[in-house]
Amino acid sequence: MGIIIKPIVTEKMTSITDKYNRYGFRVNPDANKLEIRQAVESMYNVTVIDVNTINYSGKKKSRYTKSGVISGKTSAYKKALVTLKKGDVIDFYSNI
Repeated sequence: MGIIIKPIVTEKMTSITDKYNRYGFRVNPDANKLEIRQAVESMYNVTVIDVNTINYSGKKKSRYTKSGVISGKTSAYKKALVTLKKGDVIDFYSNI
């Protein structure tokens, strides 16, 4: 399994990208900042200045239905915010 699982493309992340040149990725929970930096630089041919990581824990969820209460859990994941050198851009939609 690779270091980078998928990029995070949401309205909030897009506004952060436009303002600060930062990109979000969902990454392997065992990956450290150096591995994330190397993976992004090799995959997208950009220069990474800074990497910030956030660990999200899974949360319990429940909802009421006709057949009763259904309970479950959201999955835990790790998110990385990567700051690029000024002028570098990652285009997630180039291969569509």
